[in-house]
Amino acid sequence: MGKASRTKVESSRREKIAAQQAAARRAEQRRWILIAGGSVFVVIVIVVAFVAFSANKKTPTATSTSSLTGTALASVVSKATSVPASTLDSVGNGGGAVTNKPITISGSALTSGGKPEMLYEGAEYCPYCAAERWAMVVALSRFGTFSGLATTHSSSSDIFPNTPTWTFLNAKYTSQYLTFSSLEQYTNIKDASSPSGYSPLQTPTAAQTALLAKYDNAPYVSSSDAGAIPFIDFGNKYMIVGASYNPQVLAGLSWSQVATDLSSASSPVAKAVDGTANYLTAAICKMTGNQPASACTSTVQSLESGL
Repeated sequence: MGKASRTKVESSRREKIAAQQAAARRAEQRRWILIAGGSVFVVIVIVVAFVAFSANKKTPTATSTSSLTGTALASVVSKATSVPASTLDSVGNGGGAVTNKPITISGSALTSGGKPEMLYEGAEYCPYCAAERWAMVVALSRFGTFSGLATTHSSSSDIFPNTPTWTFLNAKYTSQYLTFSSLEQYTNIKDASSPSGYSPLQTPTAAQTALLAKYDNAPYVSSSDAGAIPFIDFGNKYMIVGASYNPQVLAGLSWSQVATDLSSASSPVAKAVDGTANYLTAAICKMTGNQPASACTSTVQSLESGL
């Protein structure tokens, strides 16, 4: 083969190798483009998924037990648990605002921890329970101390909707004179699968169920009211079924407004709530032998004779 021919073959071989190398480089470039594109796609998918998750993630619904917090809650608690005795004495029997008073019952003494027991059974959705809790807080604070009280409201779809109130769900009560036991059977959150129409909360013990069946029934209440709440048992000496006053008194008021009005003896709130608290106090004083004197005042003792 001549020199020219060899040169031509060598040139062709080099061109072929160069073309192969160029093709390889282009293939490598396409591969990296695909890898980079895939990475970007994966990142985009992750970002989109995160955004979608964040958009669809619902903020937990506020529970029925934390309507007020911080200083606002502390202020309302302070006002409701420290109504002056002079105001309560001035309100007396409530001037007709109290329409349902404790009635006498009979049975073995209800005690707990060596002290007479006051038992409350109710539910957070119940507007009548909502009204009664205000008076219970006022009355019981004369004999002991609450901790862990929280505000809530009655059902928004029941009669007297959104009545401002307390819940005893996580509350603790200490007293040297009596034991207070509470049961909030249902929340104020709708639940179509529940017999009451609201989500279950606390389950009564067998003993609590027996007391409710015995006293929240004929002959103590009419057959049409059997099982009604609120139910309050004062040591098996007295009881109340239903609200002691009309919950309409609290309509449209905030927790703060109700708590403030408690110390204004001439206000409709004070006449209803404090008047009821005085009757509850009278029933408790009958359990404790009129102790302490700071709670069982002459005004309260005058109400005891009417129980």
